Amino acid sequence: MSTLFAFLHHLCAFTLVSAVAIEFVLIRSELTLSSARRLQVTDLVLGIAAGALLLVGLLRVFLFEKGPDYYWHSHAFLTKFSLFVVMALVSIIPTLEFLSWGAELEAGQVPAISAKKRKLVTVVIHGELLAIVIILLCAAIMARGGWV
Repeated sequence: MSTLFAFLHHLCAFTLVSAVAIEFVLIRSELTLSSARRLQVTDLVLGIAAGALLLVGLLRVFLFEKGPDYYWHSHAFLTKFSLFVVMALVSIIPTLEFLSWGAELEAGQVPAISAKKRKLVTVVIHGELLAIVIILLCAAIMARGGWV
């Protein structure tokens, strides 16, 4: 069972990384009807992957791996977990923007996004990419039993 949950954890993580990378590419190009719809779908996939990653990760902590005492005393895990939660909260900014496009997309119109809002969404996506790099570093440190 531990192997299955490790697999699911990695599957969710890679799905999340892929979704953030797709958002990164799409938000940088000219917004079209097609790209706006793709951003909405990609953000939905990102949210599902993040929720599943959190659930599977917590199940691994509490049921399938070294136990909560080990993880709650690991600085690498606490950094990784805290960064994940902070970025999950901050990622609400692009999600709300993409969701606000619903009526325009339904009407077949390209959504209007101000330069300021686009910049904010782009900065958040860049932050998510940076957070992923730091989380991967923390995971590597944890795998080696370091930074306890």
